[in-house]
Amino acid sequence: MLEAASKLTEEELSRDFKTSDKTVASTLAHAFAADRAWLGRIQGNPPASFIDDKDRRLEVLQKEWPALQQRWNRWAAPLTDQDVLAKISYKDLKGNPYQTPLWQILLHVVNHATHHRGQVSGFLRTMGHTPPPLDLIAFYRTL
Repeated sequence: MLEAASKLTEEELSRDFKTSDKTVASTLAHAFAADRAWLGRIQGNPPASFIDDKDRRLEVLQKEWPALQQRWNRWAAPLTDQDVLAKISYKDLKGNPYQTPLWQILLHVVNHATHHRGQVSGFLRTMGHTPPPLDLIAFYRTL
């Protein structure tokens, strides 16, 4: 999705689609920030803030998101079936405390990102661009 977004003009990146995150840039930044926040929560070191203005810059996302994905990969590599049953204690953005099984958090992170990739895909189509394939099977075919 970042590659597709990199082909947009600044006007297209900042076009307001009247959704919760409004623009392509802000929707991508929101998905990135959530990925970062959840990894921080499950590792016990959540970020001080959810999203920064710099996160909405495409060049920042192009640099930071692959690095974040690598941190997720390194963290997840040694997980066992037993590990994902553990409850993770964390606070939401309002400071409310929760305990959630790790497997539920992981499914949430994937589902959340899928939702927002779908939004950006729709934004791209509305502007006359062809988004990349989003189907899970398309991802598996790249492995």
